[in-house]
Amino acid sequence: MTAPAGTAPGTTPAACVDHLVVLAADLASGVAWCERTLGITPTAGGEHPLMGTHNRILNVSSPAHPRAYLEVIAINPGAASARPESARRWFDMDDATLQQQVAEHGPQLIHWVAAMPDVEDRCAALAAQDLDRGEIIAASRPTAHGLLQWQITVREDGLRLMDGCLPTLIQWGPVHPCESLPASGVQLQSLALQHPQAATLQAACDAIGVAAQVAIAAGGAPRLTAQLATPRGPVAVSSFTPE
Repeated sequence: MTAPAGTAPGTTPAACVDHLVVLAADLASGVAWCERTLGITPTAGGEHPLMGTHNRILNVSSPAHPRAYLEVIAINPGAASARPESARRWFDMDDATLQQQVAEHGPQLIHWVAAMPDVEDRCAALAAQDLDRGEIIAASRPTAHGLLQWQITVREDGLRLMDGCLPTLIQWGPVHPCESLPASGVQLQSLALQHPQAATLQAACDAIGVAAQVAIAAGGAPRLTAQLATPRGPVAVSSFTPE
């Protein structure tokens, strides 16, 4: 396996920002959002049979975040979830309030995912702080470059936790999406997290080893903000904050 950018050959990648999650009502509107906001058309992606979702992704790796991508995700209207009916999709995608926000305001940044070399240990570290990140499930999707496989934390209720500011945890198999994604011209410069329970969020990010890669601040309303360098210049992409 070729070591990911920023990782010495033969070493295990450290915990890091893996990808940003942008929720769209459908993939067509998500692609249009990318073109309008970032000046880029995402073409790679696939289906998630386990969740009944599908996506488009683009490489946003940068010197600050050497193995990162942006995911535009939507419920796949042509596929049913393979999860039990009592179990909801990941990233709060079945939440009626979130769906209404996206319907009214368009695609939005709702969450982020952190890559872990040892997802079980990091989940235990969160559990020690009374934070249940959820079950670790095995997932996969086919791509033109082979099968992507990963382990990811998903709660049965689908909650992101801390309004999306506490990351979902992922541990990749032998292949990472960025290994086959060409440079997009978009680079992730920074990720900022604002939350009324900033101390709890800070302690959690410390426990899973990603606190140094994000900026955490206290605020009245939860908010995620990604600063991106794009072909159109600097762009800030933020989660929706009700007035």
